[in-house]
Amino acid sequence: MEKPKDYPARVLNPEQTAAHLPYARLVEEIARLLKDDSVQVPPRQVLPLHGGGSLFVMPAFDARTAITKLITFTPANAGSNRPAIQGDVVVFDVATGQRALVLDGPTVTARRTAAVSLLAARKLAPCTRGPLLIVGAGVQGKAHLDAFSEGLGVREVLIASRSASSAQQLVQHAQSLGLTARAVNDANAALADCSMAVTCTPAHGVVLGDLPRNDAFIAAVGAFTPQMVELSPKLCRYVAAHGTLVVDTVDAVHEAGDLLQDGLEVTCFTSLADVVRASAFAVTGPVLFKSCGWAGWDLAAARSALAELTRAQG
Repeated sequence: MEKPKDYPARVLNPEQTAAHLPYARLVEEIARLLKDDSVQVPPRQVLPLHGGGSLFVMPAFDARTAITKLITFTPANAGSNRPAIQGDVVVFDVATGQRALVLDGPTVTARRTAAVSLLAARKLAPCTRGPLLIVGAGVQGKAHLDAFSEGLGVREVLIASRSASSAQQLVQHAQSLGLTARAVNDANAALADCSMAVTCTPAHGVVLGDLPRNDAFIAAVGAFTPQMVELSPKLCRYVAAHGTLVVDTVDAVHEAGDLLQDGLEVTCFTSLADVVRASAFAVTGPVLFKSCGWAGWDLAAARSALAELTRAQG
């Protein structure tokens, strides 16, 4: 009997993974995925680990591609030289069962999360000119800065962080892109001057509490469990009553700590898929986009990376 041939997956490092996930194409792929009826995303498993960390197991598939994202989230790594999120996205061809790619998990997480926020801003933000307020100057803060400057043409950025050095590093990165940027000490005071804001902190407590202006768009991405929170009850309830509140997926009913802790009925809110599939979607008042994460976004990233590889190979 002939021995089966070995088809090793192409393993991309963080830099290669980023290069295969340009924001423009990634946003387009996310929108396409939300209209693809073959997509299936089982509930993710979050397994508690000794020491306070978690193992995330996140499968998803469509008619052609299947993925499993395996990442660890280790809050104790904050402030060290070890990243809080580590792991991989393993990509399979459905027809043959062969591994096609292995992508760097943290890079996928950063870029697909920022791309989802960018898609939501394009669809929902009343004013995309900025300035943009970024609360949290870590990996997600940088990814959102890159995505919004590239995808919306934002030219002015305000950065708030508990770490002055991290804020200054992100300011310098923004300036290297030709943006006007400065660090601010009071995120709530800065919110009044910004038409867009992104919260991407470790979500240990409220970082935005004041009411947004009427043309504001806020993407809250840091809290992805019922126990985590970034926004005050006053802010969330105000937008729910007087503005537009959209969740990334219906799974937010189990994960959106910002909303669940406020006693809001998450099932009442529109999902991003509803927005994308609608022929027209009316926005009133300030907009809050609550992002919790979903393996479908990782599947979209895998699809986008496979398409980039195909284009590169001619």
